[in-house]
Amino acid sequence: MTVEDRMLISVVVPAYNEAEFLRQTLERIQQAFKENECQGIIWELIVCDNNSSDRTAVIATEMGATVIFEPVNQIARARNSGASIAKGEWLLFIDADSYPTPDLMAETLNVVREGQFIGCGTTVEVVGGTMFNKLRMERLNPLFRLFNWSGGAYLLVQRDAFEAVGGFSTDLYAYEEIDFVIRLKRYGRKQNKKFTVLHRHPVITSGRKGDIGFFSLGGLFVSNFLAVILFGLHYLLPKAIVRWLGSRLLGYWYDQR
Repeated sequence: MTVEDRMLISVVVPAYNEAEFLRQTLERIQQAFKENECQGIIWELIVCDNNSSDRTAVIATEMGATVIFEPVNQIARARNSGASIAKGEWLLFIDADSYPTPDLMAETLNVVREGQFIGCGTTVEVVGGTMFNKLRMERLNPLFRLFNWSGGAYLLVQRDAFEAVGGFSTDLYAYEEIDFVIRLKRYGRKQNKKFTVLHRHPVITSGRKGDIGFFSLGGLFVSNFLAVILFGLHYLLPKAIVRWLGSRLLGYWYDQR
């Protein structure tokens, strides 16, 4: 069977009340694949509606995506649910307020074809919002490259490897993508496969958090601080305790994203 005859990539977009951004995201994803169609890629688009109360699911259906519903508000569960119905040999997770450029997609397809990689992430470029928020979010780019980690805005992984490491941890309500990449790299070393962070063409992501008010911004910083603490504790405390704390302390990430 040739590469053109099989489903190669499943794009999984977790979405919670993303009616404002989702259509643009899906259009840009489709355009990125279209401009690389000479590479003969068969792919599918999956949107996981993470218990939205707006038109997220309707928009996803209108855009030709397969929609699956996840009732528990947690991005790890949303990504895992989307992956559970995926048919592709590779899973490409893209946040609902982020999108790849055609150049980034071309680099991603090269990673798929080269055969030496188990997955990849990318640095981010923030569009919109305040300069403060742009700097706050893009400050992580050097760390991603230094530690060979990636956020969840754009994350590619071999399906078999995703299943082997157990997907995203539902014990974490934030930084679950960092935990996932750490486990993925550990597994990759056993398979003689590498994880890489693409940086020439960053994924484009929304700076919408830069438009929030003073008190909401304070809540964002507190939530970030708590997320870091819980990320460290999840290696030390029983998982049930970390999961309980995360569900109660990090609700901000799901109400105001």
